[in-house]
Amino acid sequence: MSENISIIGLGLMGSALAGALLDAGHRVTVWNRSSGKAGPLVARGAVRAATAAEAAGASPLVIVCVLDYAAAHQALDGAPLDGRVVLNLTNGRPAEARRTAAWVESQGGTYLDGGIMAVPQMIGEPGALILYSGSRAAFERHEQALSALAAPRFLGEEPGLAALHDLAMLTGMYGQIGGFLQAAALVRSEGLPVAQFTEELLVPWLHAMAALLPRWAEEIEAGDYATDVANLEINRVGVENLVTAFEEQGVKPDLFLPMKAILDARVARGHGAEGLPGLIEEIQPRRPARSRSAG
Repeated sequence: MSENISIIGLGLMGSALAGALLDAGHRVTVWNRSSGKAGPLVARGAVRAATAAEAAGASPLVIVCVLDYAAAHQALDGAPLDGRVVLNLTNGRPAEARRTAAWVESQGGTYLDGGIMAVPQMIGEPGALILYSGSRAAFERHEQALSALAAPRFLGEEPGLAALHDLAMLTGMYGQIGGFLQAAALVRSEGLPVAQFTEELLVPWLHAMAALLPRWAEEIEAGDYATDVANLEINRVGVENLVTAFEEQGVKPDLFLPMKAILDARVARGHGAEGLPGLIEEIQPRRPARSRSAG
């Protein structure tokens, strides 16, 4: 079923979103602060709005994809939001999503927040994922249209859930990138081919280690960090050895030092017999679980 949908913000991601909706047969109105970016989309059938307010007024579903939440508020300020669904696909924090939801609702609109787990080239293709939170009714009403962008995953009605999961997934990604760069630097320090090391050795090893994460997650939820493999004391010695090796090879250990500091602190507190999942208690001590709504 074809829908009228407005896109506010035509950076690389916003343009990809608008293009995917056009390809799916939807009627798309677009606006960007610099109007030239709308040209290619207009050539494909989109309607160019003169202002963000005009774009918001053109459709029952208004998708915002701009630099940050401040820019989203600026674009929507004075726009007719009454009776409209505002889907904010701008990267931000859970607290910002909650404040934005309250503001949109005060204007008579309905709010959805989203976290895009894809690069622009992946939009509309298999493997792309967008996380949603906020109004379940709004999500279900527009789910078919949103499926043209990426696989949709509704997390719950608390508006900050999409941003929270987005940031959590990005955290895992950046941690992996940090480990890769540190490893690549060590290999390169000896003049060895980084590409061969990465493809033949590192990637298979990371896949094998990733298989441990679901079990570790269960241990974290249970608060039981007993281990029958390498405990924290063994890992502390291993990480200390790694840092020394980096220095001996002329590699800065900077990306690795935070892990070393947490390991040292946990072992110093008398938890050397625990497994690696116990390190979570050093960065976020256990507290009673809050009630949460999940999809």
